[in-house]
This record gives sequence, structure tokens and C-alpha cells, in this order.
Amino acid sequence: MAASRVDPKQVLVVVPNFKKRLSGVTSTIIQLVPLQAQKIGIATLGPGLPDHLPKLTWWQVPALLKRPQGAAARVWHARRNPEMLAGVVLRDILRAPLKLVFTSASQRRHTRWTKFLIRRMDAVIATSRKTAAYLDVPNTVIMHGIDLERFHPAADRAEAARVLGLDPGQLYAGCFGRVRRQKGTDLFVDSMIDLLPSHPGWSAIVAGRATPEHRAFEDDLKARVARAGLSDRILFVGEHHDIERWYRALSLYVAPQRWEGFGLTPLEAMASGVPVVATDVGAFSELVEDGVTGTIVPRDDLAAVKASLSTYLKKLDLIAYQGKNGRARVTSHFQLSGEAERIVSIYEGLIRPWP
Repeated sequence: MAASRVDPKQVLVVVPNFKKRLSGVTSTIIQLVPLQAQKIGIATLGPGLPDHLPKLTWWQVPALLKRPQGAAARVWHARRNPEMLAGVVLRDILRAPLKLVFTSASQRRHTRWTKFLIRRMDAVIATSRKTAAYLDVPNTVIMHGIDLERFHPAADRAEAARVLGLDPGQLYAGCFGRVRRQKGTDLFVDSMIDLLPSHPGWSAIVAGRATPEHRAFEDDLKARVARAGLSDRILFVGEHHDIERWYRALSLYVAPQRWEGFGLTPLEAMASGVPVVATDVGAFSELVEDGVTGTIVPRDDLAAVKASLSTYLKKLDLIAYQGKNGRARVTSHFQLSGEAERIVSIYEGLIRPWP
């Protein structure tokens, strides 16, 4: 649906996105809204979103001051503080008929300002049990899901590597996402520097972008790799929008974050039939079934990461077993369609039909 064709009267849910740069929150909106649009009148508002999403323009915002067609109120679903604030202003100052929903992914004590905003929400969603523990208001846990059509195992992993320009004779361990210390990229690179000389059949891939403030960090990692003589086996491939193709070339995925809000990459890897070594941050321990679909290791522990990776590099049967289990776990518990349906049920519970 083109933005110019969205009729505000038929919009029952508004999903604001006030951050122009792509982020995990933005990615979640992009994936969920098309599925939710099949079940309820929904539109996005703000920059940084693709044109195929139903979208309100800024000049249509005054229409939100009136009731939608067939309901007493519409839902405003915020995922950031500025979006919560905008909803509060619209509802409490401008008297817009809105019900406010907030999704929290944070795993830290909220500031007084954030708590003030959260207390004014009509419903709060937590993305994990750990996140819920930091909330002082009633909430519903709805974990993120994965598009199983986009992320799926490779029919032939060697061929999946070849079409990306990789060596089809090598097995690959990967670490995807922003390149920065918070993401633990150095833990992955340092582990690979130590392990790869003893495992000639393996190579490593770092996929993701280093923003300007983290460019020196990335340059230092590349220099370490070069000094070890492994630049041809520890590959920095940059940011890719077809990242699902790179998962299909992997035999092992590593999520070594020092801090994370939720973290989708373990689910993307498991959906692709790839076992995961993940640190105990974010929702990782709720996503990865330790010993079944991968391994959970302590946060910021290089020795633990390296020891776990060493086990996988030597046990291809373990990789095959856990990769199969990972796909089954995502299929059973973490489908994107299930996440979309549960959120829509929250919306429907807030919207009272208008007689």
C-alpha cells in the first residue's frame, strides 16, 4: 500500500518510527507490519522505512485526533522514549483517542524519565523474561520471531559458500552485526586467531559495518589478523542486506556480545540450521537451548568462548545434530507470524468497538 493511499479513518494502529538510521527496532517494524496489516488496519509514521509499508504522512497526523472508523480509539505502538512521549502528548494534551503500547527490550534499570513514560502506557510488552524483570508495571512477554522463508538451511552448504565467492572447500564460523566492542567482535577474532592454525579446514567471517566512532576498533582487529598471517582465512566482508545467504554458508555461528537488548542473530542462525555459541546476555539464554541447539558461555570470557569453539571445530557430528535441533526449535517457538499474531491480540484487546 502506497503512503499516499492510506486513509487515517481506517487506521486502527499507528507504529511510529522516529529514528532514520536502520536499527534492530526499525528492522522489527519492517518485518512485522506487513504480517499485521493482513489482520488489522495498521500504518507506520516516520522516516527510515521502506515505501512498501503502509505509511501515514506527517500532514495526516491531525486526523489522529478523531476516532477511527468502527472503533472508539486507535493504538499508538511506541518502541522508544520519543515515541512514547509523542503518544502521551497526543492522548493527554491534544485529547486524541489513543491507547498507548510500549515494547521494552532493555535489560537495565530504567531512568526516572523512562519510568514516568512507561507508567502512562495502557499496555507494555517485554521481549524476554529478563527484560520483564526490569519493568515495574504489568507486562506481557512476547519474544521476537524469525521469517522462516527468508532464513532456512542451505540445500548445499559448499555451493552456498561458492556463490558468495568463498572457498567451498572450507567450513566457516561467522559473527554478524555491528563491529564494535559491545558486540564482542574482538572475542570472536582473537579466538579464531588462536584456533585456526590448528584447524586448516576452517575459516572465519565477520559481516557487519563499523560506524565511524568504531572504525579504529575494526582497523585494530584487521591488523591483529594480518600480524597472525590469517587475512585470507579471517574475512571482513562488510555489511550485507542479503545476510540470510551468508548464514547458509556457515557451519557455526558465534554471538559473543558483552551487552545486548534482545539479539536476533542467534535465531537467524538457528533458523538457517547453524548451531550457536552465545554469551549469556540479552535473551540469548532463552533462545539457545544449551547443549541442544548450541552453547551458552559467560559474558566477556575469552577463554570460555575459545574453549567452546574448539569443541565445535573438531566435532562435525555435533554441528549437524545441533543445527537440525536449532531449526526445529525456531519452527516450534520463534516464528515471525506467531509474534505478529500475539501483538495484534494486544491491539484488539485495547480497541473497543464503537457502536
